[in-house]
Amino acid sequence: MSSKFLNKIRPFIGVIFLQFGSAGFAIVAKAALNQGSSHYVFSVYRNGFAALLFIPFALMFERKTRPNMTLSVFMKILLLGLLDPVIGQNMFYAGMRYTTATVTSALCNLIPTITFVVAWVLRIEKLNFRKASTYAKILGTAIALGGAMVMTMIKGSTIGLPWTHAPNTANASSNPNDHPDPIKGALMIGAGCFCYALFYILQSITLKSYGAGMSLTAMICGFGSMMGTVVAFAVERNNTSIWILRLDAKLLAYVYGGVVSSGITYYLSGVIMKEKGPVFVTAFNPLSMVIVAILSSFIFAEQMTVGKIGGALVIVVGLYLVIWGKAKDNKTEEVLPTTQQPKTDTNSSSDDLTTGFVSESWC
Repeated sequence: MSSKFLNKIRPFIGVIFLQFGSAGFAIVAKAALNQGSSHYVFSVYRNGFAALLFIPFALMFERKTRPNMTLSVFMKILLLGLLDPVIGQNMFYAGMRYTTATVTSALCNLIPTITFVVAWVLRIEKLNFRKASTYAKILGTAIALGGAMVMTMIKGSTIGLPWTHAPNTANASSNPNDHPDPIKGALMIGAGCFCYALFYILQSITLKSYGAGMSLTAMICGFGSMMGTVVAFAVERNNTSIWILRLDAKLLAYVYGGVVSSGITYYLSGVIMKEKGPVFVTAFNPLSMVIVAILSSFIFAEQMTVGKIGGALVIVVGLYLVIWGKAKDNKTEEVLPTTQQPKTDTNSSSDDLTTGFVSESWC
């Protein structure tokens, strides 16, 4: 009885651990940026640590199963390294400078809806307007985008908490050029989410011809770190001090991002998805936002407003409509006759990417 119970709750414990890990990264990343970390260097070190983590595992476990490298696959890997580690993460961290950790975490819930829209534009996602699930996905996308606009443009009255009455100046950004600008920050984070959406779609396509997941991740992070280094030296060529590593919040964020967010989260998400599917993992994403909001109010004395909370709730409603639509599609595909199996395989890959496959491991 006890072993059956443990087997039932194990996926729930795992996915809750993922959300705490994601929330922890949002906090340490914001702390590192507040201490003056360059977002270009942040991306380089995070992906460098992630590559160092994955390379030995890829060499040990995928040595015999790794497919041959072709020019087409190599070019896709380079593009993947450019989309997420270079462009996506830099836009994400740059936007984080201008807004709060809570808003950043909430906007990450847009990734599944943006991925759905991009997949539909590229004709990877098929829409059947005779199904309620189609309207749920379209309505959910519109509601989530509306929630993002509410969160960034409408402030509303402040919800007073005893421990956030006075601003925590010690945790304010040390960069004098970083002034709070919610709209600018949201646009940058939105651009990063768009790059993540393109990344998930291309990742799904690449895995069909190069199925060694750990090797693929090691190369994406490695090439991304190298390309990011070139960009960082070009932009920050007169500021070599940003590369110095010290025992502070910046080093913690680099290692945490590489080991936990791009390492443990990637592996654990894959294990849970094999048992429960991508919809199960994605459904818990809003929990991370709640954890970040609570921690930010204590650590950064972040003020909660009606606009932030209202917009975040609207985003969650939109997210769950999209998830519900994808779940209905999955159930429909499971009952298709075996004669239609090839079609089901094609759609299943879009199911993974449109629910934001392993989205928390990259934000």
